[in-house]
Amino acid sequence: MEDERIETAEPAEEPIENNEPVDAAELKKQRDDYYDRLLRKTAEFDNYRKRTDRERLQLSDAVAADLLQELLPLVDDMERALRAEGSDERIRKGVELIHKQLLEILRKRGVRPIEALGADFDPHYHMAVAHEPANDRREGEVIEEFRRGYMLGDRLLRPAMVKVAKG
Repeated sequence: MEDERIETAEPAEEPIENNEPVDAAELKKQRDDYYDRLLRKTAEFDNYRKRTDRERLQLSDAVAADLLQELLPLVDDMERALRAEGSDERIRKGVELIHKQLLEILRKRGVRPIEALGADFDPHYHMAVAHEPANDRREGEVIEEFRRGYMLGDRLLRPAMVKVAKG
C-alpha cells in the first residue's frame, strides 16, 4: 500500500496546468493579469467600433457628395433653360417646377449655393476664369458669376466660376 498515495488539496494551493502547487499571491497575480487583458481588449474593441463607425460615415458622406456633384450640371442646365428667350410658357413653367424641386432636394441634403457676386475673390471658393478692369469696383471683387458654386456643409462641392475686377 505504499504505492497508493492519497492527494489532499490544501486551501492555499491549487494545481495548475503543469501540476505545480500555486499560492494565493500567484493566483491573485494571474487574476489581475487576466482582468488587465480583458480591459485592454475591451478598449481595443471599443476603439475599433468607433473607427469603423467613423469610416462608414465618411464613406457615406463621400458617396453622397459624389451623387450631389453629378446633379449640379442638371441645375445649371435648368437655369440656362429658364434664361432662354422665346420658350413656350407651359414648358417654362414645367422647367421652373422641376428646377425648384431639384433645388429643394439639394437643400434638404445640406447643399447650399456660394454667394459670389460682390464678394472678394477667395481661391478656396472661387475659380477665376476672367479678369476685367473695373474702375467702379474694388480690386479682387467678383463682378460676374459664370457658374454657381456649391457647398455641402463645410465641404466644397464645386467652386464658383467667376470674373474678377482688376484695379
